[in-house]
Amino acid sequence: MIPPVGSILSPEFYNRPTLRVARELLGMRLVRALDGIRLAGIITETEAYVGEQDLGCHAKAGRTGRTAVMYGTAGHAYVYFTYGMHWMLNAVTEAEGFPGAVLLRAIQPLDGLEVISANRQGRDTNGPAKLTQALGIQKDSNNCNLCSSSAGLWIEMGYPIPDESVTIGPRVGLYTVPEPWKSKPWRFRVNSSLPKSWSG
Repeated sequence: MIPPVGSILSPEFYNRPTLRVARELLGMRLVRALDGIRLAGIITETEAYVGEQDLGCHAKAGRTGRTAVMYGTAGHAYVYFTYGMHWMLNAVTEAEGFPGAVLLRAIQPLDGLEVISANRQGRDTNGPAKLTQALGIQKDSNNCNLCSSSAGLWIEMGYPIPDESVTIGPRVGLYTVPEPWKSKPWRFRVNSSLPKSWSG
């Protein structure tokens, strides 16, 4: 049975192969409760990072203080800082002990548009650092439970995106990562406009 639109995704949704979760997160609603305001957007781009053997994944170095969250419970947030200036939001996937995660790369804003626009100074939300800036996501969201609204960050059921509206290709920015990992087709992106009715 498919959960109703607006219901929070369960841990079982994330406790599956990372590639499947990355694909099926497209069309879901990423929600942030910030200062009493609901900020939300439809997820339109994701990337999969799959285990220690994936040389594009942080877990290639094994379990560290930074990557410990990836080895934890599916459905938690893995938030990390990069390039000395950007926060990145990931959803942890697969069984506990296996380091999988999906990087959320872009959203189409739905709720809290004025706040989102102010956070981004009127610019778009197409990019993982832009997404976290738009929703005010920083270090304090690391390891929060995305399957509960208690920490102010969660993902809701939205509308499935049909295959013909999805482009699959290599992940972005893996400049120094060797093949075949550099070119793995593990990036999923909505390639068409989403219906306005989906904001309901």
